[in-house]
Amino acid sequence: MTYERWDVVVVPFPFTDAAQARRRPAVVLSGPDSLGTVGHATMAMITSAGNPPWPLDVPLADLDVAGLPAASVVRMKLFTLDLRFVRWKIGTLGEADRRAVASSVAALLGAAPTD
Repeated sequence: MTYERWDVVVVPFPFTDAAQARRRPAVVLSGPDSLGTVGHATMAMITSAGNPPWPLDVPLADLDVAGLPAASVVRMKLFTLDLRFVRWKIGTLGEADRRAVASSVAALLGAAPTD
């Protein structure tokens, strides 16, 4: 299965303090023509907006399109995952949310934002 940049997917996300994983939403940041050619994608964690903030968090405005049930933020906790571990796609980021996440990724990398 391939996923497009900005797809919101459900993945097993490990806890940092335990050997367990929990199904969590994530946003795909890489396109299928990059890491998808080897069956992987770079993603960012999506978490509840009620959690303590991190630098570069991006509050999501269009929750319905993203398939998220509650106020959420894209957190710049980036990871690369084998696409076989993706459980399912639940949505995609809306245009304004895409621009905001791209700006946050660019700030993280010290680069100009791109679509």
